[in-house]
Amino acid sequence: MTAAPDLLWRRCAHLGRVLLPQADQEPGERTDRHEHLRTWGISQAAGERLIEIFTALAAHAVAADAAISAERLGGLPLETVADAATGKRDFELLAGLPATFDDVRDDQAVALFRLSAYEGGQASRRLFRLSREVRHALTVLANSSPTRRPTCEDVCRRAADSDLR
Repeated sequence: MTAAPDLLWRRCAHLGRVLLPQADQEPGERTDRHEHLRTWGISQAAGERLIEIFTALAAHAVAADAAISAERLGGLPLETVADAATGKRDFELLAGLPATFDDVRDDQAVALFRLSAYEGGQASRRLFRLSREVRHALTVLANSSPTRRPTCEDVCRRAADSDLR
């Protein structure tokens, strides 16, 4: 049986993985993001992976703060996750994470995020810029949603409908 914190993390990580492919369905989104990453001197692969993990961390932080279970994560509004991405300090996003991750890529990405958060300087600036990209991607999805106040579940459902895993 899977422990509740691990299940919550896996659901948050899934949200992070499906965010960019869905946002990229809007015209110009991918091109603009790649241009931003290039301008900031961040490789496309590293930048997009950090955006994914940043999204997962923001969703996880909100869920942990509100004591939301993995089963109720889907009801979390995208706007709330976007607010956490830009409103919480980097180290606040790291609180309450599982001790280990099933996916080694998550473990590596969280370690890079943690290193950047505590390093300061350019690394902190990079996280600030990426937080704006997370917020932008979530806002794009919220604005393109047929529902009035889209939730994490809406994003995951759209991803499943589009065969995004």
